[in-house]
Amino acid sequence: MTRLGIPKTYKLFIGGAFPRSESGRSYEVTGADGAFLANAAQASRKDARDAVVAARSAVSGWAGATAYNRGQVLYRVAEVLEGRRAQFVAELVASEGVSAADAGRQVDEAIDSWVWYAGWTDKFTQVAGAGNPVAGPYFNLSVPEHTGVVAIVAPQGGASLLGLVRAVAPALVAGNTVVVVADEAHPLSAISLAEVLATSDLPGGVVNVLTGSPAEIVPWIASHADVNALDLVGAGGLDWVELEIAAADTLKRVLRPEPGVPARSLDRILAFTETKTVWHTKSLL
Repeated sequence: MTRLGIPKTYKLFIGGAFPRSESGRSYEVTGADGAFLANAAQASRKDARDAVVAARSAVSGWAGATAYNRGQVLYRVAEVLEGRRAQFVAELVASEGVSAADAGRQVDEAIDSWVWYAGWTDKFTQVAGAGNPVAGPYFNLSVPEHTGVVAIVAPQGGASLLGLVRAVAPALVAGNTVVVVADEAHPLSAISLAEVLATSDLPGGVVNVLTGSPAEIVPWIASHADVNALDLVGAGGLDWVELEIAAADTLKRVLRPEPGVPARSLDRILAFTETKTVWHTKSLL
């Protein structure tokens, strides 16, 4: 007797939980061969707002943790991802139609990227900060700090796991929290990664994952007053100029789209930091 498989309905990841879309909508995810793989939640405007609320509530705890602790947490994500490597390889093969070898390389690069960014958590301030010379009896120090809530449009159209990791991980290094809109056509890796985050030591709300149509979701996030920065890395297929204009109304920092998967880069960490400058008098004794 042939056993029937159980088709999975993937949910959103908001505030450390896995809710269904408040709209009740979902959409079919198909593989490279057109075969049905699963159902994914179709996030709505309300889901986007809920994700921003969750991200905002998590900022103080995540940014307030020591840099060393944030590095430990990000490294733990890499450990859990490594333990589920076979699952991610199988999902990428089915979803993106790549070979097992190519899928394995993508997963390995994603794991290595988590480790690479974990190593920067207690180092980037030394590289980007400075003791500034001043003409007077003062110390003048510049230190980079987190921006707050960062909304991200993940790279679309392939390399879904690596693109997501390369977009999300650098924003977390300095203590920012994230709302990310996953690859619409290939969302399975994004929700599986959310399961990894939920079972690692990452506090709830630090990363929130929305699946569905970026064209529907992102305009609301771009104009949301409680979002501090907008990464449009995967928004090349949208009217990203209008998104940039909407973000300017609330003085957000914006990174423009770029093709493919972003490289590992210190610049992507610093893009979501603000520089605090402190003056302190020197003792004249």
